[in-house]
Amino acid sequence: MTPKDKNTEQTTAGSTFLMPKEEMLEIRRKGKKIRIGIPSDKEKVEYRVPLTPQAVELLVSYGHEILIEKEAGKAASYTDQEYSDAGALVMDDRKEIFECDIILRVSPFDESEIDLLKGHQALISNLQINAHCPGSIAKLMQKKVINIAYEYLEDEDGSKPVVQLMSQISGSTSIILANEYMSKSRDGKGVLLGSVTGISPAELVILGSGTAAEYAARAALGLGAIVKVFDDNISSLRRLEEKLQQRIFTSVFYPKVVSKALKSADVVLGAMPVASAPSLRITEDMVKKMKQGAVIIDLNVSQGGCFETSHCTDLNNPTFITHGVIHYCVPNMPAIVSRTASIALSNILIPILISIGEIGGIDNYIKNSKSFRKGVYIYNGILTNSALAEKFNLPYKDLDLLLAVY
Repeated sequence: MTPKDKNTEQTTAGSTFLMPKEEMLEIRRKGKKIRIGIPSDKEKVEYRVPLTPQAVELLVSYGHEILIEKEAGKAASYTDQEYSDAGALVMDDRKEIFECDIILRVSPFDESEIDLLKGHQALISNLQINAHCPGSIAKLMQKKVINIAYEYLEDEDGSKPVVQLMSQISGSTSIILANEYMSKSRDGKGVLLGSVTGISPAELVILGSGTAAEYAARAALGLGAIVKVFDDNISSLRRLEEKLQQRIFTSVFYPKVVSKALKSADVVLGAMPVASAPSLRITEDMVKKMKQGAVIIDLNVSQGGCFETSHCTDLNNPTFITHGVIHYCVPNMPAIVSRTASIALSNILIPILISIGEIGGIDNYIKNSKSFRKGVYIYNGILTNSALAEKFNLPYKDLDLLLAVY
């Protein structure tokens, strides 16, 4: 068969889409064919896309069908033509996308989108627990869907691949942002986060010593900044120093010591999960005593925030000023480097989606993959996540016990 060299535009069920080239990679005909939908996130001020064109091409070669909404990859610098050339159906109308077997996106699903679902599907996205309300959870349960959160997915060794990669990106990106918002072009003090001969280096205080803290510290130390790290876990602080391969100022979370460090800090980075330990949150009184023009970057604002003065912003309006301190509180910071973040997410999803197809569907995969099972928070309409159940006062059931019945 002679392959066609150009795509043709067709219409079905009221939807206009680009037909992919007829001849793609040789299809591996085994397992179950899956219909995967990717709606656009552009209305949610989210620039990432869960699958790159290269990932689509690979999945199509396994016989899967990919439907992607028009311009879903535009903010990550991927064109509709690239997706079409890779074998995806590029849709004008999102209705058919929301009827696919598996729906991938980055942002959580809102109530209007949940209404578009046909039910008994699998939805894979960020959870962002504070972005939900009881109504959206109830609607998802009524649709009898399976919901998987990127934040909860684990590897076989117990690590969380999406969280780790996005934390790496957030940590590195936060230092770029700190430099930007301290500059005069952003109404900052005009201070360089680094060292210059004859001038005292700027000071960076990091709350937390996990992956984001490590990558932020590494980037800041490379610029020559003074870095101070606080955590409530001395073992974690020791591991951070070992990874950085140098001694830096570290301290457990003594309020007086933290308060003193904040007064001289040019930038404060919140990278400590405080949901389980709210006593570690930086109080408004501490923020009041910081330098005028100092910058706060809260990496955990979606989980409640490391600062009493934090509240979620978005990439259209990322900052606000409280007590003379610039606050950057965007919950999806990796979206700033949308292409890099999209590739990272896509790399994690590819083997998962291939395995789902090969094993005969997502139900079988959940039963056979304990690590993937960690990401499930609604299973066939039943809430299986204790944190969501506690937040919204809803009943839940243990997933392992449910699987013993199904």
